[in-house]
Amino acid sequence: MDATACGIPSVNYCNIVDEPVAALVVSPLPTFQRQQRHCFGESNPGEFPLAANPSIVLHVLTDCKLDPRDLAKLEATCSFFRQPANFSPDFELSITELAALDMCQKRAIFKPMTGEEREGLKQRCGGSWKLVLEFLQAGEAACCRREQSLAIAGPGHSIAVTSKGAVYSFGCNSSGQLGHGTLEDEWRPRQIRFLQGIRIIQATAGAGRTMLISDAGRVYAFGKDSFGEALYGVQGSEFVTTPHPVESLKNVFVVQAAIGNFFTAVLSREGKVYTFSWGSDAKLGHQTEASDLEPRPLLGALENVPVVQIAAGYCYLLALAFQPAGMSVYSVGCGLGGKLGHGSKTDERYPRLIEQFQALNIQPVEVAAGAWHAAVVGRDGRVCTWGWGRFGCLGHGNEECESLPKVVEALSKVKAIHVATGDYTTFVVSEDGDVYSFGCGESSSLGHNIGADGQGRQNVLSPELVTSLKQVKERVVHISLTNSIYWNAHTFALTESGKLYGFGAGDKGQLGVEFVADQSERGNPERIDIDLT
Repeated sequence: MDATACGIPSVNYCNIVDEPVAALVVSPLPTFQRQQRHCFGESNPGEFPLAANPSIVLHVLTDCKLDPRDLAKLEATCSFFRQPANFSPDFELSITELAALDMCQKRAIFKPMTGEEREGLKQRCGGSWKLVLEFLQAGEAACCRREQSLAIAGPGHSIAVTSKGAVYSFGCNSSGQLGHGTLEDEWRPRQIRFLQGIRIIQATAGAGRTMLISDAGRVYAFGKDSFGEALYGVQGSEFVTTPHPVESLKNVFVVQAAIGNFFTAVLSREGKVYTFSWGSDAKLGHQTEASDLEPRPLLGALENVPVVQIAAGYCYLLALAFQPAGMSVYSVGCGLGGKLGHGSKTDERYPRLIEQFQALNIQPVEVAAGAWHAAVVGRDGRVCTWGWGRFGCLGHGNEECESLPKVVEALSKVKAIHVATGDYTTFVVSEDGDVYSFGCGESSSLGHNIGADGQGRQNVLSPELVTSLKQVKERVVHISLTNSIYWNAHTFALTESGKLYGFGAGDKGQLGVEFVADQSERGNPERIDIDLT
């Protein structure tokens, strides 16, 4: 059947003109011309896609909280990040410098600084806001939980600071070191009411002394009325039983304090170190009496180098210093046992760089000074120890002294983030919250499970996992232990959620609980009844 038979009309093709295909194509639209985007006057930002809106870039860099080294890498890879951004407060600053400055301005210790003080800090750090930011971040990481909850296991007494800045104290109060206006011991945590309206962000404790630091940089001291013990005899016969501001430091914005046996040291927000007492024979680079109450700047190699953390041992001081090329450690004081880390046992009157870290290719990020030994955590998580190795406190499997920093090989598979030292005792906290301890286990302060005789392990020559802390089922972030040769030691473990656990000596109430008759120590960690959030 064909189309005609079905009644369907046929199609007539006879009138179609045969034309080339090209003639049928509609003429093309004009090619889109990419507009040049100028955001710096006549300068050309290149092909960077957000160059037309540098304010957006600044917002992203600031909100993402980029590491200062990442900001430097951006500058190195794209000219856009190196050019003046034409933004206040300094129209000559690049976008990455502005981002670093914005992040600095969010820091509590940076906010109250005047423009002159800020510029002085910038020059002290190397002339860049990225370096200032790195300096501030290094201090936050190393300086014992600044502006966070913390607990201090002092010699016979304890101090706990909540995240809101309230302070609790408990334990021995023979010199008024608890700050309650009395000389009575406290077996339970008790808030120091004399600090109402003052937010405390840092604390340190010595034999019969306590020092607190507020968010305004003021230092409050109580207990013995001295900043150090005399080499012979008793120092500090007067007792201060409530927190009093240290007037000699009123013009110094302090962010950290460290109490040695014969001296006290404080660190300013600009990274300057000041010391009190123990200046006879220029032991700390200055000539003063042991009873001196005036702060003296630490002279020598650190005069123009900003310091981010200090740590004091029995008769020496360590300083973690910030430099554009990287972090470094300096030591000063008594070199007995090799604890200054210079390969000898000689004293140093002025701060001296510990050069061994360069040989080990370790970038220090935290220092700890025990009574007779010291430790460092590197950026890569390695741990170094040196000094007097009695009871195995160096973790090298023996009791030998080491006059140069030496990597703790037994921790080679552990990435450490925190180290704490006491009187021949060392604790290490790993990235995942595991805790290792080694050294003298007297008073059950190492935290290893007690034996059948009811006593904790004695000497541990190599790092061992503190399995008793695994039972708390929370990530431990900080350890504090007694750093005194005259007191039985106790230890605090602080968890991520602000719970505090204690073990070791508790005969004076320093564990926050009153023991039954004949009990003087506790081998396993137990929760202390205090909320640090």
